[in-house]
Amino acid sequence: MSKKYIYDDNKNGPFYVHDACIACDTCTDIAPKNFKLTHDYDHAFVYNQPNSNNDISLCNEAIDACPVGAIEKY
Repeated sequence: MSKKYIYDDNKNGPFYVHDACIACDTCTDIAPKNFKLTHDYDHAFVYNQPNSNNDISLCNEAIDACPVGAIEKY
C-alpha cells in the first residue's frame, strides 16, 4: 500500500484531504463551509476546520460520501 500525501493547503486540524482526491466536488456540496477546490480544480482541501456539532456532522458525512476515500481525520 502506498503512502498517502496529505495536501499542504489543508488547514491544520482533525480533518484533511489526501492525494486520492479526484476533485469530484462531493465534499464541497455537503460541507461548503469547510471544503473547497483549488483554483485549478486539481483537488479539494479543508480550508476551515469545523467548530460546531453541525459542521462536524457534515464533515463526517463528506467522509462517508467521498467516492475515493480521500477525506480522513486524525
